[in-house]
Amino acid sequence: MFTGLIQGLGTIKPLTGDSWQISYRDPAKMIIEDLAYGDSVAVDGVCLTVENILKDGFIATASPETLRRTTLDKEEIQQRYVNLEASLRVGGKVGGHFVMGHVDGIGQLITSEQTASSWEMTFVAPQTITRYIVPKGSIAVNGISLTVAEYQSESSQFTVAVIPLTYSETNLSHLVAGSWVNLEGDILGKYVEKFLTPGNNHHRQEEITTTFLAENGYL
Repeated sequence: MFTGLIQGLGTIKPLTGDSWQISYRDPAKMIIEDLAYGDSVAVDGVCLTVENILKDGFIATASPETLRRTTLDKEEIQQRYVNLEASLRVGGKVGGHFVMGHVDGIGQLITSEQTASSWEMTFVAPQTITRYIVPKGSIAVNGISLTVAEYQSESSQFTVAVIPLTYSETNLSHLVAGSWVNLEGDILGKYVEKFLTPGNNHHRQEEITTTFLAENGYL
């Protein structure tokens, strides 16, 4: 589990098979210092397991399913920086939102415009994730915890306002119109959807009514 607060940038290089070498770019010392074999690291929002630790990076393997659902095997990704975040430790600060590192789909940057106080970036998203997008809700873009400023359901586009610190310290500043990005919806929305979908409540014993709430001490 991650929080969507990027700790450093790196580069990615394909090795044999489905293995990848991720190299660090300063500053990423907070990842290097505590990294161990078997640890989880989010690479552009994709949860990967450390299989080998190198002097300036690590090696991880991405499954065929991961490659199919993410941007990792796109040539574009191998030519730009990737965002890196080590997994959340027990007792650590959750500065963003709970990010699982399980990408829901791939989106594209439509526009990026600088304003007086931020960058307004608009992305188009696939249907696998649009149902989890709500104004003022959370979304992970390349592993970055961002708040949805606007959502247009007709065009499947959403806009985020990115502060200067986030823009300069992540790979958002390296994206151009048409760039591919990994998208992950808020895990809370996924559970709410499951519980409210007809057919998924077969374990439910009682309907939640005012009488039920009163009998259980909520009213």
